[in-house]
This record gives sequence, structure tokens and C-alpha cells, in this order.
Amino acid sequence: MIVLDTDTLSIYQRPMNPLAMRLRARIAMVPASEEVTTTIISYEEQTRGWFGVLAKARSEAQRIEAYLRLLRHLENWRRMNVLSFDEAACAKFDSLMGSRIRIGKSDLRIGAICLAHGALLLSRNLQDFTKIPGLHVEDWTTP
Repeated sequence: MIVLDTDTLSIYQRPMNPLAMRLRARIAMVPASEEVTTTIISYEEQTRGWFGVLAKARSEAQRIEAYLRLLRHLENWRRMNVLSFDEAACAKFDSLMGSRIRIGKSDLRIGAICLAHGALLLSRNLQDFTKIPGLHVEDWTTP
């Protein structure tokens, strides 16, 4: 199983971006038997961002555009496989919190979900994610 963190997923969602092209090419080589997914934490982070865009809309035209983009966001997520933050992930998260690893809680939750599933995490944030013991993390946006 391969999991895209929020930043990597955001890159993947911009097909004309050079990093996205490299990432998409690598993912295309993944065997069909290997599931490529993301997490509910990434959904939360992206959705908060779109709510921020909506909150900043100052005109009805901006609000209409913001709602259209929010709808596209929802439609994209309906097509994705999403891993939950379940009891197993919560137990991993609690254990990691007890280790006092100094990274953001959302990243720690994503890492815990990956550990609970024995998944490879794709992220550009190797500096933080490599602090999580036992987590397999790679950056597929680099050559």
C-alpha cells in the first residue's frame, strides 16, 4: 500500500506541474495489485484550506467561484481511496506522542495511519517523517 501525504497529494492533483508529472510517472509504474491511497487527515487539511478560500471571498462572484472549487474538491475526494484514523492508528499515534517526537500532530497522525497499515508514505517532508520510527517514507517528486 502506498499513501500520499497532503502535500504530495496536492502536487498530484496539479497535472501540469513538473513535480506532478514526475510523481504521476512513478505511480504509473506501481503494480495494479498495489493500492495507492491517502488519509482522512489529508482530507481534513485540504478541506480546511478550501474553507479558508471561501471565508476570504469578498464578493458574490468570488463566493460563487469558491463554492465551485469546493465542489470540485468534493468530487475529487469521492473518487479516492481514503484510510481512516481508526483504533489501530490511534494506538500508534498515542505511542508516538509518548515518544515526544517533535513534528506536527497531523503529520504524526498520517504517520500512525501508515504504520498501522504497513504502508509506504510518499512525502516531500522527509525531515519530519523520518523521525517516526519504523515508518517507510520516500519522496517520488525528485529525480
